[in-house]
Amino acid sequence: MGISLPTACQSNTRAGHARGPRVHIEAATDTDDRTHEIRLGVFRSNTRTHHKKQKPTPDQIREAAGIGLLA
Repeated sequence: MGISLPTACQSNTRAGHARGPRVHIEAATDTDDRTHEIRLGVFRSNTRTHHKKQKPTPDQIREAAGIGLLA
């Protein structure tokens, strides 16, 4: 899930939820101080789809569920 899950956590902390339209863009900075634009709505949709197909690891599922991505 790379930088997208921490970005979703950041959005969840700020807004109180991790929902948003597919076009919502959240800025995130990686460990090398590079800025990335993460489309959180697309990430959420893809996470839910992959969860249904049982592709994520149990740890990824636990983290995503913890911030409401799978709700």
